[in-house]
Amino acid sequence: MDGFIDFLQWPAMAVSLIAAYLVGAKHAERRILGFWTFIVSNVLWIVWGWHDEAWALIALQVALLAMNVRGIFRNDA
Repeated sequence: MDGFIDFLQWPAMAVSLIAAYLVGAKHAERRILGFWTFIVSNVLWIVWGWHDEAWALIALQVALLAMNVRGIFRNDA
């Protein structure tokens, strides 16, 4: 299981990049999808951070998760 959790940082990074691309879209629907994608990456980073006891990373991801939820509700779809 440790190997899987260690590997998790790579999908988390890839999902973060995809989310950043989507948040930059002109259409609100794609931006909202980007925020949801960022939330998935936040969860992945939290799981990885918990395993590695990276408490500052977890705190950052929780704060970013809250901002991503805000971004969903602030977008006009």
